[in-house]
Amino acid sequence: MREHARFCEVCGGPMTVRTIDHHERAVCERCGHVAYRNPAPAAGVVLVEAGGLLLVQRKFEPRAGLWTLPAGFVEYDEHVEQCAIRETLEETGLRVELTRLFGAYMAMDDPRVQVVLLLYLARRVGGELRAGDDASDARFFPLDATPDDIAFKAHVQAIADIRRTFAPR
Repeated sequence: MREHARFCEVCGGPMTVRTIDHHERAVCERCGHVAYRNPAPAAGVVLVEAGGLLLVQRKFEPRAGLWTLPAGFVEYDEHVEQCAIRETLEETGLRVELTRLFGAYMAMDDPRVQVVLLLYLARRVGGELRAGDDASDARFFPLDATPDDIAFKAHVQAIADIRRTFAPR
C-alpha cells in the first residue's frame, strides 16, 4: 500500500493526514487540496481460440516470470477499450477486435497500486503471435491446463470465470 503524499501536488505545501469521509486522506496545510488515493484503471483482453486462452509471461517486476492475461494501465488520454487493444498488440503481436465487456475485477495485490481491471472478450483480426514489449513469452494454453503461477489474484479469478464461460456444455 502506498504511503500518503508528503507534499502537495498543487502548491508544494506540507501535507497532514486527516479523516475525511471515513478515510484517512492527506490534506495540504497551505491550500487545502485533498490527495485522494484512487485505484488505477487497467484494461485487457480475453482471447480464446480453439479452446486455448492467450496468456503472457511478465518480463519485468512486479512478479516477473509469472503469467497474466494481456492487460495494462490506461493512459491519461486513452479510452479503456483502446488500452485493451494496444496492450494486446504490444504484448502479443496480435491485433484484436473487442466484442463485449467480459468482466470487471478489483486487483488489490499489486504492490504498485490498487487496480480496477476491465477485461473484454476479443477476436483476432491480424498479427502474428510473439512476445513483445514487457512480455517474455506469449502463448495459448488449453483452458483446463493454464499455468499455476498467475501473477495477480484478479487474473486468477478472471481465468476461473473464463473457464466457466467457455466450458463445454
